[in-house]
Amino acid sequence: MLGLGMDQLRSDMNRLLALLFHQGVLDEQFLQLQQLQDETSPNFVSEVVNIYFHESEKLLRNIRGLLMDKEFSDYKKIGIHLNQFMGSSSSIGAKRVTNVCVAFRAASEQNNHPGCLRALELLEHEYCYLKNKLHEFFQIEQQRALAAGVRYPIQN
Repeated sequence: MLGLGMDQLRSDMNRLLALLFHQGVLDEQFLQLQQLQDETSPNFVSEVVNIYFHESEKLLRNIRGLLMDKEFSDYKKIGIHLNQFMGSSSSIGAKRVTNVCVAFRAASEQNNHPGCLRALELLEHEYCYLKNKLHEFFQIEQQRALAAGVRYPIQN
């Protein structure tokens, strides 16, 4: 029974990853990140991704705050935040978020306030989707790790 549960969890993880790759949400950088995880750091990927989520939420708040300011005119500041967001998104393999950052940066370089607002909305949407799906992935991974660690005493 336990082996079947582990196989099912592994299958669920693989299916979810395949979906995220097929949708273009993730790219090969995420797989490279996973290769850095081993027995000595079994939570490496989830820790890196959680740092990414924490920092990204700060960047999104800053970008939103700048764009909502009625006197806003400093598109270079938006560009700086977007470059940080783009770099960290790329480093974890968040392909769709990275691509939205590129389009957002183009709107900011043209001082296009309505375009920036639309891009922010799309960026927040893509970010939330990524966060929800990776949260689901790590929950399955955690269940699999717990199932692998369960040892039943041998009865005589």
